Amino acid sequence: MSSIDALTVAQRIDTVLDILVAGDYHSAIRNLEILKSELLAQNNGADSTPDSAQPKAPWEV
Repeated sequence: MSSIDALTVAQRIDTVLDILVAGDYHSAIRNLEILKSELLAQNNGADSTPDSAQPKAPWEV
C-alpha cells in the first residue's frame, strides 16, 4: 500500500480553490478529476469499490 502525501494533496486542493475563486469552473473540475484519478491509481485497487457501487452524497448531484 502506498502512502499519500497529505501536504501535496492539500496544496493541490488549494490550487483548485484558487481556480474556483478565479471563476474557471471547467478547469477546477478537470483538476479535481485528475487528482481523483491519481489518488485512485496510487491505491492500486486495494480496498476500493467501483464508483458505480458507491452511493453519491446529496451534494454530488
